[in-house]
Amino acid sequence: MTKHTPIQKPGSLLERAAEMYGFGRDLRETPNLQMGQGAVGGAPYGHTPHNAAYEQGLRDSVRDVREPRGPVLPIDRDMLRRSNHIVPEDPVNGLAEEFRIVKRQLLLAARGGKGYEPVQHGERILVCSANPNEGKTFCATNLALSIASEKDNRVLLIDADFAKADIPDVLGLPQSAGFMDALADSAIEIEDLILDTDVDGLSVLPAGSINRDDTELLASARTERLLDKLTRSDPARIIIFDSPPALAASPASVLALNVGQVVMVVRADKTNDTELTDALRLLSGCEHIQLLLNATRFAPTGRRFGSYYGQGARS
Repeated sequence: MTKHTPIQKPGSLLERAAEMYGFGRDLRETPNLQMGQGAVGGAPYGHTPHNAAYEQGLRDSVRDVREPRGPVLPIDRDMLRRSNHIVPEDPVNGLAEEFRIVKRQLLLAARGGKGYEPVQHGERILVCSANPNEGKTFCATNLALSIASEKDNRVLLIDADFAKADIPDVLGLPQSAGFMDALADSAIEIEDLILDTDVDGLSVLPAGSINRDDTELLASARTERLLDKLTRSDPARIIIFDSPPALAASPASVLALNVGQVVMVVRADKTNDTELTDALRLLSGCEHIQLLLNATRFAPTGRRFGSYYGQGARS
């Protein structure tokens, strides 16, 4: 594997999605839309400038530096099990292994290392889909749970699907003021709205109040200021956005302008090429887009991926 060349065989759900949908093939006028390279212009990771303050934060950050600002809220593990999510403290399974692979590529882009330079704002990751019910919230939540287990990072999961704010319900957390409230009212301190959880390294920012001007507020300069503040206050923080579907709501395209990476969830039995192409064009404000294949089994050798951990091994 060279600096900018993805692993070809066997592929994870990221590589398989890129191959299945001909990622790049259908977007001839926007070349290099493929795993491991910049989309819409094709600038590889190493050619992207990165934030100096963020780089300083990497040198200074340690996992235990941030103290909770409010009560520590419990995540409902039983609810996670019933909905087939990753469950903290449970034995490692195939799903957990898949998201380990997914997060590793995203963290390389966010943090750099192993020959990679971090991309600008790579610590901000937008999880999106073309249409509703393709698994974006499921993937965003599992990605956040997986990153929370990292020793050098914390993760803030932001519910940015303002019309259908499901993240608190998935995790068993209360619905409360959140991201949209901080955008709409400059007197609100965004850090005060973050919910700390009993999963070490995981915090959540709810969507907050519904606002008819959500897209306009996201397009304002305040959005960038708030996101910069979130990173400055905790440089070890990876920010995951659960976005509205790109073809169903306009905020997704605006959010893409404020992140360094996009994970486009494509459902194996549902998303078609035309829908995917249209969605990718709407998200072209972000130069680093990867596809994540959902609702399929990864078993290149015929065995269930992750079954190793069922043979008495421990993570």
